[in-house]
Amino acid sequence: MTNQRRAVLIAGPTASGKSALALERARATGGIIINADAMQVYDTLRIVTARPSAEDEALAEHRLYGTVPASERFSTGQWVRAVQGLLEEFDPDRELIFVGGTGLYFDALTNGFADVPEISPELTLQVQQEIQALEEPQRMALLEAEDPITAQGLKVADPQRVTRAIAVKRATGRALSSFQDDQQPGVLEGWSVERMVLSPDRAVLRERIARRFEVMFATGAVAEVEALRALDLDPSLPVMKAIGVREISDWLDGVCSREEAIALATIATQQYAKRQRTWFRNRMADWPRLGLGGAST
Repeated sequence: MTNQRRAVLIAGPTASGKSALALERARATGGIIINADAMQVYDTLRIVTARPSAEDEALAEHRLYGTVPASERFSTGQWVRAVQGLLEEFDPDRELIFVGGTGLYFDALTNGFADVPEISPELTLQVQQEIQALEEPQRMALLEAEDPITAQGLKVADPQRVTRAIAVKRATGRALSSFQDDQQPGVLEGWSVERMVLSPDRAVLRERIARRFEVMFATGAVAEVEALRALDLDPSLPVMKAIGVREISDWLDGVCSREEAIALATIATQQYAKRQRTWFRNRMADWPRLGLGGAST
C-alpha cells in the first residue's frame, strides 16, 4: 500500500475524444475530472468551447469548468493556483484526472511554471494598442528597447508574446525572462502520474471537427454567442477569441451565410488542432500516444 497520490493526464487536440475518455476513467475509478483547457474555464460558452454537458457533469465530479466570468482574463498562473487549492481540498486517495488541450497547463503540472505576477488588463490593452499597427520588425525593435533580454530569446516577435513581455516589464520592472528563469516546481511533483496524448488519424480528426460545428449550430451555439454579444465585452478578452465566436457573429450580422460560418470555423479549428499537435510533438514527445477517444470533445 502506498501513500503516493495519483493523477492521470489526458492531453490531445480538440475533437479527439478527451472528455469522453476522462469520463470513462472517472466512472471506473471514482476519480475527479479537472479541466486543463484554457477556454473551457469560462462561463457563457459551454457548447462553443465543447465543455462537458450538464448530463456528463452529473455522472462524475468535474472541476474548473465554466467557473470564470467571460468578462475576465484567466492566466496560467491563476489556473495553477486554483489547482493547488483543489489539491488541498480533495481526499488524497481519490485519483485526479486532468483533461484538456492547453499545453502550458500540462507543462505547469509536470515541469513547473514561471510565477509571473498578474498584469492589469488596462496595461495589457494599452500595450496591445501600441503595437497593433506595427510590423514584425518594428515589434521586435520595440521589445529590444524595453526588454532586450527577452527579445534575444525570441525568434519571431508575434503580437501576443511582445505584448506579454512589454506589459510584464512595465508592471514589474523585471524582464519576463527573469521570471521564466525562476521556474517553480511542477504541481504534481512527487505524485504517481500516468500520462497520455490522444493522437487520432488526421483524416478522422478533420471529419470529427467538421461534424462538430454542424452539431453546435443545431444545439445552442448561436444562442450562446448572442448572449456573449449582449454583454458588450472588450473584444481583446480571451473568451471573445474562442473559435466560433467571430464566425457566428459574422453570420448573425449578415456578413456570411450559415454554411460559410461553419466552413470558416471548421478551418480555424483544424488549424488550432495542428498547432496543438505540434506542441505535443515537441514538448510531450515521451508521453504515450493513444488512437482516439469517444465523443468528439
